Amino acid sequence: MARYQLKEAFYTLQGEGARSGRAAVFCRFAGCNLWSGRERDRASAVCTFCDTDFRGTDGVGGGRFLSAETLADHLEELWEAGADSGSASGSSSDSASGSGVVVGSGLDSDSVPGFDSRSGAGSRSSTGYRYLVCTGGEPLLQLDSAAIEALHRRGFEIAVETNGTRPAPPGIDWVCVSPKGRAPLVLTSGDELKLVFPQPEAPPERYSGLAFDQFFLQPMDGPELAANTEQALAYCRAYPQWRLSLQLHKLLGIP
Repeated sequence: MARYQLKEAFYTLQGEGARSGRAAVFCRFAGCNLWSGRERDRASAVCTFCDTDFRGTDGVGGGRFLSAETLADHLEELWEAGADSGSASGSSSDSASGSGVVVGSGLDSDSVPGFDSRSGAGSRSSTGYRYLVCTGGEPLLQLDSAAIEALHRRGFEIAVETNGTRPAPPGIDWVCVSPKGRAPLVLTSGDELKLVFPQPEAPPERYSGLAFDQFFLQPMDGPELAANTEQALAYCRAYPQWRLSLQLHKLLGIP
């Protein structure tokens, strides 16, 4: 049985929150503990507003990986190919249909600016250079210490975007929690709290005293996006602790 299952993974720009606009490999783990991903289950789910397809392993760069090393190799190849080509799709790399075997791109790592093939990492420090965003679904159902260590050996700074219902393993470099009002919050500290707004069961003041360095409101997407954005703007003006997060990737039309 595969140890790690990815719905998709690709090179792009981080689209939300404090690190919006930063080049990253975006790694979407399959599965979630708050919704099955099936439309027939949405009304009864803990989280009812998710706009993400996280079921299966059939997306761009998705696949099943038997070990932390094969997972990290796959993500490293996506970074190298993306950084070399400036691609926003990461499609120059893929995994063989569900096997977790990475199809090589033929890229010579020495051609990547700042890449030192002798060390397997960038010539700059790993922090601020290779950047990986782990999301889902819920990434902390799968992301573990073995994967974190393998990715760090390849020079990645690792960020996670989580619903906060599970503890985070040690070694993650950037923790972003996006609470869901009907779910118990276990992870109550980190670098960034990003609240999809508005949620009737999740008023911002419920979270404003938690131990996060930065606080963001992100207008809930959907047919009420314009109204939700106006509400978020008004709240951020009234309570300057909170900053506005817009979904940059959707505005730019990139994945």
